[in-house]
Amino acid sequence: MHAGAAPNMASNKPMYNRVLLKISGEALMADREFGLDPAMVSQVATEIKSVSSLGVEVCLVIGGGNIFRGVSVSAEGMERASADYMGMLATVMNALAVQSALELAGVATRVQSAIPMNAVCEPYIRRRAARHMEKGRVVIFAAGTGNPYFTTDTAAALRASEMECGALLKATKVDGVYEADPLLDPDAERYDTLSYMDVLSRDLKVMDAAAISLARENSIPIIVFSINEKDGFANVIKGNGRFTLIS
Repeated sequence: MHAGAAPNMASNKPMYNRVLLKISGEALMADREFGLDPAMVSQVATEIKSVSSLGVEVCLVIGGGNIFRGVSVSAEGMERASADYMGMLATVMNALAVQSALELAGVATRVQSAIPMNAVCEPYIRRRAARHMEKGRVVIFAAGTGNPYFTTDTAAALRASEMECGALLKATKVDGVYEADPLLDPDAERYDTLSYMDVLSRDLKVMDAAAISLARENSIPIIVFSINEKDGFANVIKGNGRFTLIS
């Protein structure tokens, strides 16, 4: 039994006891071309705090594409494994930035890295991470899976499975899953619900196939919503607001 999906949609009570939030590195840029936007990082911290204050145990995986994108750099000639390791280090930088913003907001936070770097954060230890969450701390999982050739989406599905989360929430710039990029195609159809197989067979670019397959194998619903909407994270946890449910 995952740490807990309750059946009631649309209420004032959280639907899940424990969730994993996946945020892309690009979401932390706001309107910048690269790097971090401090106001956006602070907004993300506020959203997480509001969910944590509901009594929901929260963990995070943050991408690194705002600093370094391994896939695109490897396409330009760098060895793929080296490029991916550099991307993992970028996720640690983002994790430390979000940790700082959360602790400024009064939320106890721990960063655990799949690549040990004891001077700046804890190594990833599954039982320790679970204990932190039981004590009300937010845990940020950095450095992906610790292996090249795997995306942070796959890392998010893996950690959500290991932590027995009730749901994996994917925070994006749009309010759900569309058949095409709604920022480029205003007429793109939006989906309220999808099955895992719908996503795979239609090749919808929500998360990569390995992440979708891992979530499917472990029966973890994926909820896609907009991080730009005020109280969006808390609303979705209660079953309110606009989102796409993949299950």
